[in-house]
Amino acid sequence: MKPIPTGVFFHEVFSQKVWHIINDKFRNYPEVMIAELELPNVKLIEPKKVNDELLLEVHTPRFLEDLKKQWYCEGAYLTVGGCVQASQMIMKGTLRNALVFGVAAGHHAERDYAWGGTYCSVSGPVVVNLQKKFPGLKIAIIDTDSHHGNGTRDVTFGNHDVLHVCFCSSNIIEDNGTKICVNSGYNTNDAEYLGLVEEEFIRRVENFKPNIIIHLLGHDTAVSDYGNRGLSKEFFLKLVKMIKKKTSEICSGRYIINTHGGSSLNICEYIFPNIIRILTQD
Repeated sequence: MKPIPTGVFFHEVFSQKVWHIINDKFRNYPEVMIAELELPNVKLIEPKKVNDELLLEVHTPRFLEDLKKQWYCEGAYLTVGGCVQASQMIMKGTLRNALVFGVAAGHHAERDYAWGGTYCSVSGPVVVNLQKKFPGLKIAIIDTDSHHGNGTRDVTFGNHDVLHVCFCSSNIIEDNGTKICVNSGYNTNDAEYLGLVEEEFIRRVENFKPNIIIHLLGHDTAVSDYGNRGLSKEFFLKLVKMIKKKTSEICSGRYIINTHGGSSLNICEYIFPNIIRILTQD
């Protein structure tokens, strides 16, 4: 029997422009991951744009009207579309897990406001789409970008079937204990940060028992990147291995990673090909 593949969602547009905040870190993609894309259990998928109907479940009409006037609109629509496709395919069992590359969309997009290079919500449309198609679905979101995911918090607040744990710069527990901020420290190291993930996320998902885990993975936390918190490039591989192991134990391996912050070319080109390999491993 042919194994269920790992999905890699990438569009050539991502490598052709200099994006706000993350710059042109994808300029050498997909070439730098050619070896990984040739693995028999990896499937390269070109994302389709998300539709307005789904976005209007999350954003206001005014917000969407303004987004459509911006040069980065296509990138945002493709990023969100890829995350929606990947999560739905994982739930249907046609993908094992997925790495979704993204630009111009992410965790700083609230319902009617966005900043920080992320101008459209990723998590909101994914949550709405999945919970409509799979009633009663429980979703856990871990955000390990350096900055607080204000947008993700805004679009999921009040939905107690969504656990959102954001590793940022404060300690907050709200929304009946389903929305958590964890102060990861500005001068930390790999072991300390992984210990926080174990305590503050892994422990919680063991009790929450989600059906799928969404990982908003920024590498801006790395030494030499703009959100430097003292982490090595090896940290990101250890982190993905930790979370992937837990998804295998509690939600049949349903795990989707969406690339977030970070502009370092060196780190970007090292971690994501290796993450693809980790996702394919048993």
